[in-house]
Amino acid sequence: MKVIVVGAGVVGAMHAWQAVERGHEVVHIEREAEARGASLRNFGQIWVSGRAGGEELDTALRARELWEGIGARVPKLGFRAIGSLTPIRGDLERAVAEAAVAREDAAARGYKLLTADEARAINPALRGTFDAALWCERDAAVEPRTAQLALREALLASGRYTFLPNREVREVVGENAVRDDHGDLHSGDAVVLCTGAWLSGLVREVAGDIPVRRVRLQMMQTDPLGEALTTSVADADSFRYYPAYASLALDELNASQAQDPTAAAHKMQLLMVQRLDGGLTIGDTHEYEHPFAFDTVEEPYEHLTRVVESFLGRPLPRIRRRWAGVYAQCVDTSRVVHRQRVRDGVWLVTGPGGRGMTCSPAIAETTANELGW
Repeated sequence: MKVIVVGAGVVGAMHAWQAVERGHEVVHIEREAEARGASLRNFGQIWVSGRAGGEELDTALRARELWEGIGARVPKLGFRAIGSLTPIRGDLERAVAEAAVAREDAAARGYKLLTADEARAINPALRGTFDAALWCERDAAVEPRTAQLALREALLASGRYTFLPNREVREVVGENAVRDDHGDLHSGDAVVLCTGAWLSGLVREVAGDIPVRRVRLQMMQTDPLGEALTTSVADADSFRYYPAYASLALDELNASQAQDPTAAAHKMQLLMVQRLDGGLTIGDTHEYEHPFAFDTVEEPYEHLTRVVESFLGRPLPRIRRRWAGVYAQCVDTSRVVHRQRVRDGVWLVTGPGGRGMTCSPAIAETTANELGW
């Protein structure tokens, strides 16, 4: 087969990977010189721990398996099976962690409740004050800024992959073909539109109003820490955000322990992972209402700095970068992704939300299976 993939973010790159792996030819079209959206502006976390039970967790676990396999073949992905720790303080946060460990699917996630000393044995950089920590062994990480480049290098080596940058697809032509802004027609046996947060223009024309919204977030990256942060790190605000932690204990936490006002105002949690250069990627906020602001604000960064320093027990290194990003999320957040046949032979795949980096290999595998690749 010949497969046309539109969009070179991580979801598009994984669809190209699936097609090439199955022996097909791929033409991959990207409107920028390189993908510049959410695929580069995230943590690079393969985040199993907080996923909702059922389809979402199954997808994340399958994707985790696929990431590890691809990482073994493409070392430049920087795949690392590092797990995650969520330090907790007080009885209310402990009760939420205990409820998580009691889940039927806790073993599949690799959940374990650790003492503070046990957590520091796994991640010695956590010298701050906390009472215990929730460990998730299945969490992992890759390098988001270079992952698509590494995948493309491997795809090009197959001899069945063509990358066409700086071409915006303007229309779907008949069945199984698209035309770009150079006027060139690209036809094949299947077209997959992996447009990310680009939901207007072509997407609206072929699919109408789809049940997908855009979400904005703020993040930052530091200079090298000077030591290894051996796991990803979250804070207890992630309990309030991720569906895996829903329980009566969480209801009690929300009712009795108010979230920090800045964290509440910006719908925040701490997620933190160390890059291969030693710097820390730290975030994040969530904004759902349009129009999004064009600038970043300082209060969330100040809050995150305080939280991180309380866990590390030391000052944070100099902030090197701050940025905002936008991703697409299904309005029905129980859905892993919005997958829609918009024409015969033409599929739209978008809206994985914050699950895109985690779940993209399995999302692409499902598409390939459903399309009979």
